[in-house]
Amino acid sequence: MRVLVVGGGGREDALAWKIAQSPLLDKLYCAPGNAGISRWAQCLPIRADDVAGLLDFARRERIDLTVVGPEAPLVLGLADRFREHGLAVFGPSAAAAAIEGSKAYAKDLMRRCGVPTADYRVFHHPADARDYLAKGRGPAVVKADGLAAGKGVVVAPDRETAIQTVEEIMTRGVFGQAGRAVVVEEYLQGEEVSLLALTDGETILPLVSAQDHKRVFDGDQGPNTGGMGAYSPAPCYTTDLAAMAEAQVLRPILQGLAGDGRPYQGVLYAGLMLTEDGPRVLEFNCRFGDPETQAVLPRLRSDLLETLWAVTQGELDRVQLQWDERSAVCVVLAAPGYPGDYPQGLPITGLDEAAGMADVQLFYAGTACENGKIVTAGGRVLGVTALGDNITAAVQRVYQAVEQISFPGVHYRRDIAARALRRSGG
Repeated sequence: MRVLVVGGGGREDALAWKIAQSPLLDKLYCAPGNAGISRWAQCLPIRADDVAGLLDFARRERIDLTVVGPEAPLVLGLADRFREHGLAVFGPSAAAAAIEGSKAYAKDLMRRCGVPTADYRVFHHPADARDYLAKGRGPAVVKADGLAAGKGVVVAPDRETAIQTVEEIMTRGVFGQAGRAVVVEEYLQGEEVSLLALTDGETILPLVSAQDHKRVFDGDQGPNTGGMGAYSPAPCYTTDLAAMAEAQVLRPILQGLAGDGRPYQGVLYAGLMLTEDGPRVLEFNCRFGDPETQAVLPRLRSDLLETLWAVTQGELDRVQLQWDERSAVCVVLAAPGYPGDYPQGLPITGLDEAAGMADVQLFYAGTACENGKIVTAGGRVLGVTALGDNITAAVQRVYQAVEQISFPGVHYRRDIAARALRRSGG
């Protein structure tokens, strides 16, 4: 099969790495890719949001399957355009991708489908949001309605911060058009879990659980980022909770999407908060999580390409996934200043040393190649993943690998998987 992966981050590196292991693969392309993805695929000078350019390439090169990594091309209708031309594509239509593209739509759908989630209000005018928040006291969650690269969610500890956040999003426009409306939610307490499930519109096939770390600093402090690390499995996500989530979250929301004329095909990501009153949905995403993918795929023993193809052909019911029983931990190395402004072009050292360690895999994100050397080219630069017989061993291994890598101002969280370690007594 001739395969095109769309995107250029750590998630896409993980997808390309796993797809490249399939005996079904003849040729692998990635658009635009990055310095690390070139290890597995031929990278193309086509932006991930250049739907017309990607379609032209796929038709010209007779691509058998296109796998879309980021959410933006899906929201722009890439899957629709490809299917109109008879091309197989892994990812939902633009209408179905609204589950991530519009938080207001997602919350409304959850309410209509009876999916447990936080109470909320949607506002299209900053004055209305300010008036509503001025009546409250405690923490609130303020979300830009549209896509904001994983940074459009602010947990405000008090009403003053919440009102300031509304001003930044709706008046100052820090997230552009994504902030034309905001969702204000009640603050939920508990432990978060990332649930990813494949679906062809009929069959639902959940993947193993993972837990993301979104705050930039240790102890879940500082602003939200696109994700500073992840681990799998999440011990808090029990078999009973998994069954509850499929029955109360995944099936109702997929039925609701189909009922709205938005049948869903691809991977559905549900961010869950495990509260004292049971699981509550924080958000839905229309694509693989990043960095959760870098923790989940190293545990997958099955052929990913064969599985993704089965999704596009409506044959997911024939698939049974096999998993490595070991734990996986991914630590993200970020550029100085991230998630704010950051420099680029910083030389990275120690990559070969880390990659040469047993049970360690490097997934490249914001990287480029200059004069034969790997340099930084983004905020999240690398994901370092290690496998271990248990969570303690995986944590020890991953930080041994992280210590091999350096670039000026590198920063990363040193407490990835801390909750799992506490549960295990590690």
